[in-house]
Amino acid sequence: MPDNNGNNQNNNDDDEYEKYCYLCRRPESEAGPFIRMPGNMYICNDCMQKSFDSFNNGAMQFLDLSKMPNINMSQFMPFDDIPTSQKVKKKKKQKEEKEQKPLTMADVPAPHKIKAMLDEYVVGQEYAKRAMSVAVYNHYKRVITDTMDDIEIEKSNMLMLGPTGCGKTYLVQTIAKILQVPLAITDATTLTEAGYIGDDVESILSKLLAVADNDVEKAERGIVFIDEIDKITRKGENVSITRDVSGEGVQQALLKILEGTEASVPPQGGRKHPQQEFFHINTTNILFICGGAFDGLDKIISSRIDKKSIGFNADIADPTEQNIGELFKQALPQDFVKFGLIPEFIGRVPVTVALDLLDEEALKEILTRPKNAITKQYQKLLSLDGVKLDFEDGAITEVARLSNERKTGARGLRAILESSMMKYMYELPSREDVTECIITKDVITGEGEPKLLAAGKEVPALEEKQEEPEKKESESA
Repeated sequence: MPDNNGNNQNNNDDDEYEKYCYLCRRPESEAGPFIRMPGNMYICNDCMQKSFDSFNNGAMQFLDLSKMPNINMSQFMPFDDIPTSQKVKKKKKQKEEKEQKPLTMADVPAPHKIKAMLDEYVVGQEYAKRAMSVAVYNHYKRVITDTMDDIEIEKSNMLMLGPTGCGKTYLVQTIAKILQVPLAITDATTLTEAGYIGDDVESILSKLLAVADNDVEKAERGIVFIDEIDKITRKGENVSITRDVSGEGVQQALLKILEGTEASVPPQGGRKHPQQEFFHINTTNILFICGGAFDGLDKIISSRIDKKSIGFNADIADPTEQNIGELFKQALPQDFVKFGLIPEFIGRVPVTVALDLLDEEALKEILTRPKNAITKQYQKLLSLDGVKLDFEDGAITEVARLSNERKTGARGLRAILESSMMKYMYELPSREDVTECIITKDVITGEGEPKLLAAGKEVPALEEKQEEPEKKESESA
């Protein structure tokens, strides 16, 4: 539509192409908002400010424009032929960038519903799932209602302990997925005390802020999982005369963040600089979950609860009798202090969640029952190539037995399957004559080949199929 000067206006913000500055040729996404001049000419704020500064210093000649930054004089053209946009596609704004609706109690399922959702993904660990469901529900009930009148409810930060591969990280990831809150997973081994080489503890919050798309309000109700927390313990019970900057120093630096404080976080993460701007994040409503294998803690607990009785009728306890998970459930604050965590840190993670060591039966269920079980992932991959994949019970049992024997927990299941399936994942997509593949126990042990079927009839194994072209070549020669 023409304006008073007879010029066509194009104020459609949904235009497919970006506008660019007539002087410096920068697009609007890079230079910021433009000033519209007559004749559909646009000038960025930087160029306009430089022009005003030059006028204030005296008369300005046209050639003085060449002294301004980003100006290319060869780009100028007749005034009537000024294009209003350049062929740079706009970054379309996501319609999902609508205002985030505030978290309400209707968005947080009851503890029994949280546990039921966890059951769909996590096998076993009944005690841990119940404890986490209650702690997470109470935490978000505290955050959402915010009616603390004369009774102030404290945060229910958690300390998860269990052997490697028992599902600590997976439990936290599933909880965050259920509640649809931002989750930052970080490793305590990279942290050091402020002023030393390494990441400051505020870098944890930088990751959470990045996951929340730099939305401070959203980040302030997120979850932070600090893994390998047992690796920052003191090197001994005695106080050291030298600074322990990656151990006790990190624990002390975490105290205020765990409890609740106003933290200054660099926008892009990394080290702090005096001149840079900071995001200010209040950690009072952020749920912190710390996890670790705590190798050796079971011996500390055993020595505390061991009955030192003497005589013919004394009870002699077998050290292999108790599951390591059962021992972890009996852990007390003094056990953690003896292990190397400082008392102030233990006081800020009041909820202790112990996970059991997965036995062979649990590992078999993990392979087949959850929604995203490992065997289902392989079946999905091969189904995209038109091959139906099945696992015999003997193969599942053998994978679970090997993982249990290696003491690697659920994490070792994929490693065993990867080594057993690599050859067939490589060959089967090119076998057009195969429609079904059955993995047997011999495939897992490396003593045999899978059963390959086409229309219900067995077809030659992979090696036999590969040798046929070579035989034909030798016969023709």
